[in-house]
Amino acid sequence: MLDFFTIFSKGGLVLWCFQGVRGPAAACTAPVNALIRSVLLQERGGSNSFTHEALTLKYKLDNQFELVFVVGFQKILTLTYVDKLIDDVHKEFRDKYRNEFQQKGTLGLLNGTFDFKEDFLRLLREAEESSKVRAPTAMKTFEQSAKSQKTVKSMIETRGENPKEKTKNKKNKGSKKEVSGAEAAAIPKAAPVVKEDLPVAAGDREELTKDEILQKNREEFFRKRLKGGEKSNKSPKPDTSKDKGKKPRVWELGNSNAKVLDYSNSTTNGNADACPMEEYDPDMVLVDPDREPGQLRDLEYESEEETEEEKVVHNSSSASVKKGGLGGMFGMLKGLVGSKSLTREDMDPVLEKMKDHLIAKNVAADIAVQLCESVAKKLEGKVMGTFTTVTSTVKQALQESLVQILQPQRRVDVLRDVMDAQRHRRPYVITFCGVNGVGKSTNLAKISFWLIENGFSVLIAACDTFRAGAVEQLRTHTRRLNALHSPENHSGRTMVQLYEKGYGKDAAGIAMEAIAYARNQGFDVVLVDTAGRMQDNAPLMTALAKLIAVNTPDLVLFVGEALVGNEAVDQLVKFNKALADHSMAQTPRLIDGIVLTKFDTIDDKVGAAISMTYITSKPIVFVGTGQTYCDLRSLNAKAVVAALMKA
Repeated sequence: MLDFFTIFSKGGLVLWCFQGVRGPAAACTAPVNALIRSVLLQERGGSNSFTHEALTLKYKLDNQFELVFVVGFQKILTLTYVDKLIDDVHKEFRDKYRNEFQQKGTLGLLNGTFDFKEDFLRLLREAEESSKVRAPTAMKTFEQSAKSQKTVKSMIETRGENPKEKTKNKKNKGSKKEVSGAEAAAIPKAAPVVKEDLPVAAGDREELTKDEILQKNREEFFRKRLKGGEKSNKSPKPDTSKDKGKKPRVWELGNSNAKVLDYSNSTTNGNADACPMEEYDPDMVLVDPDREPGQLRDLEYESEEETEEEKVVHNSSSASVKKGGLGGMFGMLKGLVGSKSLTREDMDPVLEKMKDHLIAKNVAADIAVQLCESVAKKLEGKVMGTFTTVTSTVKQALQESLVQILQPQRRVDVLRDVMDAQRHRRPYVITFCGVNGVGKSTNLAKISFWLIENGFSVLIAACDTFRAGAVEQLRTHTRRLNALHSPENHSGRTMVQLYEKGYGKDAAGIAMEAIAYARNQGFDVVLVDTAGRMQDNAPLMTALAKLIAVNTPDLVLFVGEALVGNEAVDQLVKFNKALADHSMAQTPRLIDGIVLTKFDTIDDKVGAAISMTYITSKPIVFVGTGQTYCDLRSLNAKAVVAALMKA
């Protein structure tokens, strides 16, 4: 049973609506608005279905008349006729009011009356009856099955014989009987074989006992070893009873005392004297002396090859015009569409090339397919201009879709949110999570530097209590950041401090203590560093979900590297799933944004940015591009798409 069926224009004007369930007329408004926000506006039309709470929505686009057909039903139902119904309604509605759309255009939509209820009910009855006509296939009787043709003898398997060998032997029996006596005499006799060199045959094993078979196999093994000259004079080692469980390795020059690594009672937290400042040249660290302090510059994409290619194309085109004359002019007109509606057959070759191009640029394969499918649905049936080619049209539509994907619904403005938290006299908490080795601690230090330059004090919570050297790494960053922004330049206030409790402690407890300490000491921002973990490690993912559920940070950032392709999708999906599964809250806290690292190592293979934003609909908040503290950028969607579409 359908909940509703609605037809509206892409401009938002509802032309006709059918409501199959009693209730307020606005019952279908929220699901349709969610479809428009999450799918149509975000260029995510790769699939024709969308789930909103307890409803499943299926939709179809008419690009010729700019119409959208949407049907909604309960997701627990399996309605096989919905696809046929939406196709039939689309065809019937378009054919019935074609003249009104073509002649009056937008005025026809505004002033037109669309009496379509009787036609819709007729199509609904036909679709339901067509699904009932398909009767379930009757089960075969035993006499109709292949098993009834087998005899009892054919189903008996002899010991030591494979079923495949049995059938082969049966096929070869007849051919052996056909061999005549003269042919048998012509076959030379085989040389006598020494019986000792042969392993025990399957037929002999049936006659011998198990002990005799083992004895023969042992004798054969030792005989082969002696022939090869591999004689070992070593005496067998006595069986030593193995201790159960693992023991930690003790290094020769190491310290086996775990108390040395325990900072629970340490007085370093909140004490600036415990982290002595370093004195070194700031120009060597910051590299760019002309930058504006506190400004997060946009990501830029500059390619010398592109300008060279433009010059070459320009020169070659001018030369061809001079040489070819009219022939060159007619060549330019080749491939122009000329006021026709695009079909799927026209776009398939171009979309196939675009899909391969996206995959080569490091976009995940599934997402590349969905992007091309979305572009095909967006353009199918659309009337083209006179001087436009299919390739240029598809490429332009794909570029627009990619830019829209990289600009998700919610934009994260960290500075605005920090100032809002200041007004409420509480610290703004950011938690960093991700897999091993992606650069969480390094980019945490870069973000600390950016926040300090904007005048905010930072407390770093060392919650990576697993990796050796994690606390020491953050301590080094703290010293260097304090050297760059000394207390003398900030009215005697230490701008960045480290809160640490050593190794082997509960990360959620350390984060809670750090947030309480920051609230008491008046810090503006708390940056929580967590241990790297693989997305398949259930215990560590449970610990991360606990840390986020207990401390409720303002922002959860997933740190991912730009080098990955398909793995980016797997990481983000499983991180979000783990946070949802292991959270005790009714509305679990998921990832809010992405930090894309190592962006300076990939040249123009920027597909990971598309994969991450497409799969989560979350924005890329920061982009790491180098090794210094000021190598932090904000994402420029147009620059990324330009790099992605470059041949």
